[in-house]
Amino acid sequence: MAHSYKGAISFGLVYIPITLSVSVKQNDIGFNMLDKNTMSRVKYKKTCVDCKNKEVKNEDIVKGYQYQKGKYVIFTDKDFEKIKSPKDKNIVIEQFVNLEEIDPIYFDKAYYVKPSGADKAFNVLLAAMEKEKKAGIAKTVLGTKETLFLIRAKDGKMYASTMYFKDEIQKCEEVKKSKIDKKELDLAINLINQMTSKFAPEKFKDEYTEKIKKAIKRKISGNDIVATSEKTEQNNVINLMDALQKSLSGTKLKAGASK
Repeated sequence: MAHSYKGAISFGLVYIPITLSVSVKQNDIGFNMLDKNTMSRVKYKKTCVDCKNKEVKNEDIVKGYQYQKGKYVIFTDKDFEKIKSPKDKNIVIEQFVNLEEIDPIYFDKAYYVKPSGADKAFNVLLAAMEKEKKAGIAKTVLGTKETLFLIRAKDGKMYASTMYFKDEIQKCEEVKKSKIDKKELDLAINLINQMTSKFAPEKFKDEYTEKIKKAIKRKISGNDIVATSEKTEQNNVINLMDALQKSLSGTKLKAGASK
């Protein structure tokens, strides 16, 4: 989806014009691909396979579906629009659910939802969902793909998350079961409880990106990158019971030191 989307949410006979805007920005550092001998930018060309790899301009590229080897039917943007029904062009809420019923594996990208008209209807829907702690399951067509949405409300704001369909989720391979020792299980539970605290997102920083930024500055200044001096304690503990006990003791020491 583009950075913003203009459309409408509908539930029952209620129609609410809305805009979706991205809720997440990527902090990735961009690196260009270069020819190491000439330091020239490397470009990726779109070429025609059956015409001696001649470069093809974007305006000459069409979408085709191969129904037999070497045989295609062509689809234009107008063709895709003709297939869409009025319903496909709106985000239509088909049912409401309890949010905890949905496994997070289904979530993809999150967006902020704001009204672009019918403010009263928007605020009524927002307040009703938040009061009843319900989320809406909706569908629409974006581009050439039907998209599943979760519409939810929290702290007076509305959010939309794109979701994967059931048939897009791959089956997880079964994990071989092991006999569990009660003492080891109790230690593992104690360790989990010892490490449990309220989630504070600001506590977690992208430390590796910061290291790359510092390395870039060193390179620009003509200096070499210095290998990190940070050391991670390696304990060659083979016995699970010993590993759990030492981990538990370590977290207790850290908790005492922080106090």
